[in-house]
Amino acid sequence: MYIMGAFIMPLFSWLIILWVKKRFFNRLQLELNIPFIYKFIFYFCFVLCFLFMEIFWRMMFEFMIAYFDIHNALMKLAY
Repeated sequence: MYIMGAFIMPLFSWLIILWVKKRFFNRLQLELNIPFIYKFIFYFCFVLCFLFMEIFWRMMFEFMIAYFDIHNALMKLAY
């Protein structure tokens, strides 16, 4: 599951950025004359969100591993 999510996460984040780009830039109708600084901020935010999504995905699975290890240790104490 972790590996599948690690590969699907970039695709999902790219689809989100395309949706935001289409919605934001079409509404303002500035698609052809977007200043460089706005493009830079836009793609910087994309990279930042992507990294946070990957870190969150990893932390979620690390938490699940720790949870199940604690469960196994407690079950050994019960017997």
